[in-house]
Parts: sequence; structure tokens; C-alpha cells
Amino acid sequence: MSALAPSLQAWFTDRLSNQLHASPNTVAAYKDSWRLLLGYLQRRSGKQPSQLDVADLDPATISAFLDHLEAERHNCVRTRNARLAAIRSFFRFASLRHPEHAGMIAQVLAIPTKRTDHPEVSYLNTEEIAALVDAPDPQTWTGRRDRALIDLAVQTGLRVSELTGLRNSDIDLGAGAHVRCRGKGRRARCTPLTKQTVAVLRTWSREHQAGPDEPLFPSQRGGHLSRGGVAERVAKHAVTAAKTCPSIAAKKPTPHVLRHACAMELLRSGVDVATIALWLGHQSLDTTMRSYLHSDMSIKEKALARTAPPHTRPGRYHPPDRLLAFLHDL
Repeated sequence: MSALAPSLQAWFTDRLSNQLHASPNTVAAYKDSWRLLLGYLQRRSGKQPSQLDVADLDPATISAFLDHLEAERHNCVRTRNARLAAIRSFFRFASLRHPEHAGMIAQVLAIPTKRTDHPEVSYLNTEEIAALVDAPDPQTWTGRRDRALIDLAVQTGLRVSELTGLRNSDIDLGAGAHVRCRGKGRRARCTPLTKQTVAVLRTWSREHQAGPDEPLFPSQRGGHLSRGGVAERVAKHAVTAAKTCPSIAAKKPTPHVLRHACAMELLRSGVDVATIALWLGHQSLDTTMRSYLHSDMSIKEKALARTAPPHTRPGRYHPPDRLLAFLHDL
């Protein structure tokens, strides 16, 4: 018998935290996945989670749990695959601690991820961006904070976790103004700021006088805003913005839609894909190309404009008569 609890605890405390230095977001996602799995096993087997054995997590049980996520919890395929990634990560660790279960572990690791559709990204155009940035009420403290947050999000394309984690010391509003953050995969990056964003942040910094390690965009209680809190504020201001820009209502803006808006503004301005990938903190160029090049219809329209209609003769048109030539050139 190989108890599950000691191995699972060692995976979280030793492997994830000490060896891999996993980010808090990764640890939280893996924790949620295992809480769901252990709760499912408890209902199915009647055993308490602390009494479970590694052998209780056989491939058939894991597959049934994944089906349960989609059928009963109505999770999307992406969420199902994310839960499977957390399970796989533990089983790779367990393969070293429990060689007696090597065959079963290999079968669990062989469970495939589900293929899913890749819908076109939703993003805001220039007019919609301006309407959303102007939506917060400048007469209130939260309105001024939200305006600075949305302006920074649209201009830099920071992820919502990067925005909520910003401290006052992470922005430099002097010459070569920029913002520093540590993003996905613990990759640090520095993003330049436009004059407009610098002006907004300077106004906010003068009002929000706090220590260098304090949150740049605090909640009303003084702590960091949550990701859900930012999403709620963006949705609230989108309703206000829709009064002057009705098209924004159909796009249902989220913090990630603001990130997409930043990328599309850069792409329409002629910035190359490699630079956009660095700007957004993408690890692979494929992510940038798949997400944004396919969504920009203007690029495809320009390509179409360079092609000739079918069944046309090559070359330029030359009028057959001098009078027609005069009329053509008039």
C-alpha cells in the first residue's frame, strides 16, 4: 500500500514550492484541481481523502473524473485540460517515489488532452478603447484609480495578475518611463509607457501617496485588488461606455480583452510579431501569430488588394484611341 497523502503533501511543499519555484497562481490552480479530484473520489469510494492510496487514482478513475468535469460541472475543454495538467504534474513526481505503480502511472500520464477550437480573439477598436478609458467617474477616488488602471492595461497589455501585483516602485515616470513586472513563468519584463499614460499615472501617484512596496492600484481597504475585482470594475465601466459607444456592449470587455486590444493596436500600427510577443511576454511566437494575425481582417484585406481578380490579363490598361486616352487621363 502506498498512501497518497504524504506524496501529495511533498509534491506541493517540496517539488512545487522549493524545487520548481512555482508561482502562487500555479499553486492555487493545482490546489483547486486536487480539491475537486479528492472530493470526487470521496463521493465515489466513500473513503476520506487522507485514507486514499495511490492505486485509487487509476486511469479509469482519472478519466471518469475528467468526464465528470465536462458533463456535470459543465467545464469547458480548456478547464478540463488544465485539471489534467495538474494531475500529470503530480504523477510525474509520484513515478520517482512509487516505482511499484510505474505501470499505472504511465497509463495516467498517457491520458491525452482534448483538442479544442481556437476562436478568434475579441478586442476593442480605437473608439471603443477611448470610450472605456473615459467611462470611470473622475469625481470619485475609485473612478480615478480605475481610469489609471484601464489606461495602463490597454497601453501595456499586462495580464490581470500582473496588474494586480504592481507596486508603486514598479513604475518609473521619469525619462524613459516604463513599468516593470514579473509575469507568467516568472519571466521579468519592462514595458515603455506613452506620454498620455505617464500623465494619467502621475496624477494618480500624486493622489495615491504610499510607500514603494504598497499596491499601485489598491482596494478601498488598502490591499491588492483581486483578479475578480478588476474584472468586475471593467464590466461595470463597459456598461457606462456603451451609452456613448454602443458597439462595446456586444464585446463584453474583460481584463484579457484589454490585453488583446493592446496587441491589435500594435499590429495595426505595423509593429512586427516578434516585438509584440516580447511586449506581451509570450514565450513562443506561435502564440502571438495564432492569436492575433488570424484576427486582423485588415491584413487579409491588404493581401487581397495585392492580388488580381481571376481571368484577367496581366499588364496595364492602354486606351486604343488618343481621345479615349485623353478622357482616361483627365
